Amino acid sequence: MEGYLLIALKSIAVYVFIVAAIRLFGKKEFAQLSIVDLVFILLISNSVQTAMVGTDSSLEGGLVAALALFVVNFIFKKITIGRPEIAHLIDGDPVLLVYNGQLKAGGLAKAQITIEQLESVIREHGVEDMSEVDLAMFEVDGNISVISDNFKKTSRRRRKGHRILGNNAT
Repeated sequence: MEGYLLIALKSIAVYVFIVAAIRLFGKKEFAQLSIVDLVFILLISNSVQTAMVGTDSSLEGGLVAALALFVVNFIFKKITIGRPEIAHLIDGDPVLLVYNGQLKAGGLAKAQITIEQLESVIREHGVEDMSEVDLAMFEVDGNISVISDNFKKTSRRRRKGHRILGNNAT
């Protein structure tokens, strides 16, 4: 039983370390995975496995490690939901990237993304040019949200065109 308690404690220590490291080095790795980021995550998980279970490669040892990770993750979620100051400490704040079509270079540096990456995400949101973006934010979960009036205008044009086609067809 002592061995399993040690596995649980080591697993919790690794979990806390990884959360702190992700907070320190940024969250981009999870929202915008490149091949390099994917390889990094796979290697990190492989490198900490031995630190958690040591020489115990039994099913029970693996299950104890997994259970400890699930429990500590559940506790972190409960704590962050009930305490905004702790959620802020763990998750950070959203970062302003574009406001009224103007790039915020400081936001790019803080979010650790390139202008090319931002432009790609803007295009994925159906906006052709950054000048058409009302607001782009690097969210606390690592995603980039884009708000543009261009979408509303395009949607209105499509709806009007659809109505006109519908009226002509009758």
